[in-house]
Order: sequence, then structure tokens, then C-alpha cells
Amino acid sequence: MTRENHILAVGSIALDTIETSKGSRSNILGGSATYFGIAAAMFAPVGLIGIIGDDFPESAIELLKSRNIDLSNVQTQPGKTFQWGGRYSPDYSSRETLFTKLGVFESFAPVVQNPKDQSTYLFLGNIQPELQASVNDMLSDSKVVICDTMNLWIDNNPEELKQVLKKVDIFLLNDEEALQLTNQTDLLSAADILQKMGPQVVVIKKGKKGALLVNASGSANIPIYPHVTVFDPTGAGDTFAGGFIGHICQNGSDNLVDAVISGAAIASFTVSGFGLEGLLEATPDALNERIKFIKQSMDTGISV
Repeated sequence: MTRENHILAVGSIALDTIETSKGSRSNILGGSATYFGIAAAMFAPVGLIGIIGDDFPESAIELLKSRNIDLSNVQTQPGKTFQWGGRYSPDYSSRETLFTKLGVFESFAPVVQNPKDQSTYLFLGNIQPELQASVNDMLSDSKVVICDTMNLWIDNNPEELKQVLKKVDIFLLNDEEALQLTNQTDLLSAADILQKMGPQVVVIKKGKKGALLVNASGSANIPIYPHVTVFDPTGAGDTFAGGFIGHICQNGSDNLVDAVISGAAIASFTVSGFGLEGLLEATPDALNERIKFIKQSMDTGISV
């Protein structure tokens, strides 16, 4: 991959089993890096850093390659690909993890070929903070570093996560995680504390309530695209991140509201099908229509 205007992302590549009130699917392609990569690739070329087992379907590899996703930094090791199973409540307000089988992901040690020739836009998906730090160190001259996390790492590795945040430009997390990490009760106060940890920009995902963007210029609330029937919310946050970072890679970071809108718009495709079904049906024209709708429906009250 050439160095200009590319995205490199590290995260999980998995086989998921999902149950919702709308139905179920077994052993379908998933993982944070997968959702992120397919979404971001609608804006710019993407490379993934990850690991898969020798049981990983060839059809899944071909699908990723067909989306202009570079897999040269994805290791194949003897053993089973990471597997996750989850069941959602009827209103999608809660999720029960049915099983987690790490497989080869348990011994994942990220490797980046020719790091000086890699992407200027680095996404650290919600894997262990120690792995995030190692990849960030490998690609220390990246133009923009964006980090995601999850409550597991806030519970078990908060100090390691805070060390990662010192070297991050943009931090993405959900509302529950933001309050948990900062011990605050309101999101603006939480965002202020998170900025002091290192990131200049904080984006807090609020589910059905949209997203809160905070930077040095102020704050803005961005709504979701409302006209979808939710089948499966798995991967929506990773898809949001892909759209957000893809927009920045394509257009620069002068208008972060538009970047959040792109993330919200593309995430609306993900929730409308099981696994990747909805996202894979997204076209540039359909995406632009949803971006346009969100822009017309919102009034931020401030230019960020």
C-alpha cells in the first residue's frame, strides 16, 4: 500500500453466531476489523492487521479482497479463527454473550510489513490496549491515530488504556464506556476529562440517540438515520468508525461533523441486516442519500 491517503486498522477478524428477535445466523463473517474495513473501503483504500485460523473460509478472504481491502498484514495460523456468539433482547437494549472462543486470536502478536510505507491514518480497534500500543509504536509517524475501546478493557486494563490515549488524536467510545472510564455522570464532563487524557477529539456514540462530537471548538450532537428496521446491531459501532475515519481520509479533518454524519449514515445499513448483509448492500448513491437526509434533519447550533 502507498503511504498517502490510506487507512490501516488493527482489530479482530471473526466468525460470529448471532440471535435476535428477527432470526439467527451461525458462523458468519464478523469482527471489529472486518466491519470497519468494509465501511472505510467505501471512502479510501484500507489495510487490515489481524489474525485468522486455517479454518477461515476462502470465500470470506475473497469478499474482503473484492472490497479493495489489503490483507498482507493478516496472519494465517494453524488453529481456529476467533468465534463469538451473542443473543440480543427483543428491544436490542441488552446483549448476552453466548460464547467466546479466542482460537488463534489468543496468541495474536501484530506484525506490520514495511511500516514506513504504510497508512497515514491508523485505527486502533477495540482489542487489548497492549496490542493497540504495540501497533501504534510500529506506525509512530502516522498522521492521524484513532482509537476505540470496550468496557472489558476499562474494567481490566484502565491504566494501559490511558497510556494508549496519550498518543491518540481521536477517541471513539460509547456513552456507557465514557462515563465508566471517567467516573462522571454526564457526557460533556466525561468528554472534557477524556480530552485531558490526550485525544484532541472525542466522539461518544449514543446508540439510538446518535453521537456527541467534542473538540477544542465546541460540541455537536449528530442524529442517526431513523428510517431503518433493526435486525442486528452487531458491528454498528465499528461500521460507524469506518465511515467516520474514511471520510477524514478522503476529505481531511476540517469538518468533523460531516465525518460523524458519514459514520452514522453507513452504520444505518449495518443494523438493517444480519452480520454484514445490510452493509454489503450499501451503494455510494444510497449512502449519499442518507448522509444528505441527516444533514437536512439536524441543527448543531455550532460549527465544529
